[in-house]
Amino acid sequence: MDLMSVELSERQFRKVSRLIYRLCGINLKDGKQALVRARLMKRLRALRLPCFDAYLKYVDGDSGLQELSFLIDVITTNKTSFFREPEHFNFLRDKILPGLKSRKQRFWTAACSSGEEPFSLAILLREHTLDIDLKDVKILATDISTSMLEKARTAIYREEELRDIPHNLLQKYFIRVQGPGQVYQVKDNLRTMVRLARLNLMDSWPMKGPFDVIFCRNVMIYFDKPTQETLINRFWSFLEPGGYLFVGHSEGLSAISHKFHYVRPAVYRK
Repeated sequence: MDLMSVELSERQFRKVSRLIYRLCGINLKDGKQALVRARLMKRLRALRLPCFDAYLKYVDGDSGLQELSFLIDVITTNKTSFFREPEHFNFLRDKILPGLKSRKQRFWTAACSSGEEPFSLAILLREHTLDIDLKDVKILATDISTSMLEKARTAIYREEELRDIPHNLLQKYFIRVQGPGQVYQVKDNLRTMVRLARLNLMDSWPMKGPFDVIFCRNVMIYFDKPTQETLINRFWSFLEPGGYLFVGHSEGLSAISHKFHYVRPAVYRK
């Protein structure tokens, strides 16, 4: 089946955009039509469908509910890396962790993608939390993408994906495993700290909290202002008094209404 000539019309793009916004709050802006077409082509090929109208009909049909998770997977962006935006990890190490005195400590990475962020956090906590094995320290890691969560559960990464990890930490927290090329798996003493779960941030949140620190970085850029405001104020209610929220460096909160205190770029405190 030759799909190279299949085009995504403006009408079809608008319908996909409305569907994605309703499902997960992502606002597909004008100019994204070519990107959406390229990503949806994967689903057309997988389902052996001839055109985008056939795909939209399929989504509306009896099999549509299962397909929606695949649709979200191909549309959402999952760019990540270990210790991404290192200033955040340095601030957490130097300014926040010394003040966490409780035996019970809770962290949440709210868009964990394929696991690099929560495992980076676990490394930092193991390196800089005194007597961590005598404490109750847990990281909740959630994401909307089932495929990304599956990779996080295997906790296996290629050598090039680990380039931002210092060699001594790579040896300490990863083990070489069988696979194509040089691949490493996160060791159990990190994996047991992280609880992975699928969560659509637009849905109800089943966890109780409260959290000492929440990471929600480089996600809100895909939401419109009302969705951002709703989400930020939900985070507020899930934080401990004095708890911290980290957002992406391109995601300042100045344009929305919230109760947080500004600490430094992309860092806010309840």
